[in-house]
Amino acid sequence: MNPHLTHPVFAVVTEEAARLGLHAYVIGGFVRDALLGRPCKDIDVVAVSPDASLKAVGIVLAEAVAKRMKVKVTVFRNFGTAQIKLDDYEVEFVGARKESYNRGSRKPVVEDGTLEDDQNRRDFTINALAYSLNKDNYGALIDPFGGVADMERKLIRTPLDPDVTFSDDPLRMMRAVRFATQLNYRISDESLASIARNAERLSIISRERIADELNKIIKAPVPSVGFKLLFDTRLLHQFFPEMVKLQGVDVIQGKAHKDNFYHTLQVLDNVAQRSDDLWLRWAAILHDIAKPATKRFEPGHGWTFHGHEDRGARMVPGIFAALKLPLNDRMKFVQKLVQLHLRPIVLSKTEITDSAVRRLLFEAGDDIDALMTLCESDITSKQEERVKRYLRNFELVRVRLKELEERDRIRNWQPPVTGEDIMKAFQLGPSREVGIIKTAIREAILDGIIPNERPAAWQFMLDQGKAAGLTPIAEAAQPWPLPEKPQDENNGQ
Repeated sequence: MNPHLTHPVFAVVTEEAARLGLHAYVIGGFVRDALLGRPCKDIDVVAVSPDASLKAVGIVLAEAVAKRMKVKVTVFRNFGTAQIKLDDYEVEFVGARKESYNRGSRKPVVEDGTLEDDQNRRDFTINALAYSLNKDNYGALIDPFGGVADMERKLIRTPLDPDVTFSDDPLRMMRAVRFATQLNYRISDESLASIARNAERLSIISRERIADELNKIIKAPVPSVGFKLLFDTRLLHQFFPEMVKLQGVDVIQGKAHKDNFYHTLQVLDNVAQRSDDLWLRWAAILHDIAKPATKRFEPGHGWTFHGHEDRGARMVPGIFAALKLPLNDRMKFVQKLVQLHLRPIVLSKTEITDSAVRRLLFEAGDDIDALMTLCESDITSKQEERVKRYLRNFELVRVRLKELEERDRIRNWQPPVTGEDIMKAFQLGPSREVGIIKTAIREAILDGIIPNERPAAWQFMLDQGKAAGLTPIAEAAQPWPLPEKPQDENNGQ
């Protein structure tokens, strides 16, 4: 028995295929991951009619298996596929097919085919592996292109001419980079050269599909591997020109700045060691994205990138929109981190004031831990002692953040006196005066002039209003009952 075919669905597929006069195989990612020892919950079953007498054989087999296993089958007749779900497994059935493509589209012309045809159309040799589910050779591995040998060599290679494979479906170029990054494989020289030749073909692929593959690369253990491949093959140039512009070093009067593309990749890898959060990793990718636009050479000083954090934050929505990434709270999270990524670095270099820490807590809110992770990852000096010194300083910043938050409750701060309170106290409608007083209260709390407490903030509001010539109503002067005077121990005796 094949140890990888223990799920009950395989035995049912075997029995139902034999009853229907079909051949069946499990193919692709499930086989690859089984041989790699990786978990896989997606099972692709290919059905073949030996005499081609039966049509839509994938759907026919899926319906028979679903009936036996008493589960619902979802049919996609336009694609000739069907799917059943078994707990957390998804099993997809399709008839063996061969494909041909028109150059202007990645949508193939599909015809019924043999198992060999189906394996020929696969993207890489490691994804063209199949296990037989037929009674006469159940569990046998069918490997026409040497996929197992390529696994042993840790090699990504196309089954057929890579120019044909990649031109037919250009998304396969992104997939090649993704698998190389996830598995720590190398792409064969022939395939790599073909990707570079066909990079511009990526233009026929939707940005949603590209972004899906890109996010999988970003979520890999060492995402820089993928970005270097994307850059070297010019795939990155097709969909992310803003990042491409980071690459390069200018030298004037003997002064050079660092290559911000490779710095960004190091920051990304550093974040990946600390967090699995995809959007924190995106913040690493975009934290210096505006440096090319803000780069200036100042004689006697050197290179500057003044305001790159502000400009970078303004660029984030446009980049997300162009890449079809979500324009929601995830985008706003990335934008906030790009905007604030220099703030903890400044604090780590100078004497930390309570006011500066409060303001950082106020602006970062619940994202303060993610911001600190990004800033710690942004230290990429080759001088080991310098890196250690910065990280020690960042730890001090973290301690101060924790201390002040426990004392002042600034994180996710809500004003102790609201605009509505101010309007009621001075009998005002919405106006400029209300905004001025509200801002003054906030600034006084952040500067430590008054504590983050309602009584102190209320009195400060009254003082600010009176200074502006406003008269509070009588009830506003003392909105809380005075504490009761303690009774004399001898009272009543």
